[in-house]
Amino acid sequence: MKYVFPLLLLLTAGAPAFAAATFEEAVALFEDKEFKSAREIAEPLANDGDARAMAMMGAFYQSGNGVKPDLELAVSWFTKAAEKNHPGAQFSLAMLYLDGSLGNPDADAGAMWLEKAAAGGNPQAQYNLGLLYTGVYGTPPEWPRAAEWFRNSADQGFAEAQYNLGLLYLDGNGVEQSHLTAANWFSKAAIQGMPEAAMDYGVLVFRGEGVQRDEAVGAKWMLIAARRGNIVAQNRVAKLFATGRGVAIDPVEAMKWNFLASKGGRADPWLDDFAAKQTEAQRKDAEIRATAFKPEAAKSGS
Repeated sequence: MKYVFPLLLLLTAGAPAFAAATFEEAVALFEDKEFKSAREIAEPLANDGDARAMAMMGAFYQSGNGVKPDLELAVSWFTKAAEKNHPGAQFSLAMLYLDGSLGNPDADAGAMWLEKAAAGGNPQAQYNLGLLYTGVYGTPPEWPRAAEWFRNSADQGFAEAQYNLGLLYLDGNGVEQSHLTAANWFSKAAIQGMPEAAMDYGVLVFRGEGVQRDEAVGAKWMLIAARRGNIVAQNRVAKLFATGRGVAIDPVEAMKWNFLASKGGRADPWLDDFAAKQTEAQRKDAEIRATAFKPEAAKSGS
């Protein structure tokens, strides 16, 4: 699972309204990629005990922007900021312990810092704490606690948490199984642009599981996921275009999506056999379309 936390959000998280202009200047320089100048402002502030500047110093040494990368110094600065209850530093420190950057993953230390960041309301930390309780970091699954933290993050609009909470409801892990509730969370994440969520929501609507059945609407969502590069969705829509379920029959489109899915590692003998029955001109057209394909960027509200 990915964890992505914008660096500037990490640095400014929890900043008071009266933030010192000098630190704001460091952030502005960082935005302009003037890392050396930003560090020259941040370092004395950090040495004077400014948690935000400490977090910035940790980020510098972690990324190697403006300094030689040094994870030991990064951990040192993140720890100082984390001990001052800086949620971004707590999250960054947790992930360094969990992802193996410091050697063998340390689930206990990672969980401790994630708990602190999550308790402070950080949705990224809440999401990753939910992941920890699903067992992805090598710990035994604790599904009810995973659901609790995914929900806290999802309620703040974090798309990955919304999707993962939907998966828990789909399978009944840690919550009472409900395809309707799963569909609700999938739809929220899909609207924010997650192709996996669009795929799974489309399948539920297409089949009428927990929601009103509508093959055309379900196919639309699966097509959105396919256009964004989801391999499973590409395979699904290839079959839809081949059979005319939810969409008009289109052999060329069916072969195009099958070419793309196969290239991504999801071969399908039935679709290969379908393609063999089409004309050479149709197959060439499909190959041209597949070659020209570029995944669409997610658009919020789609």
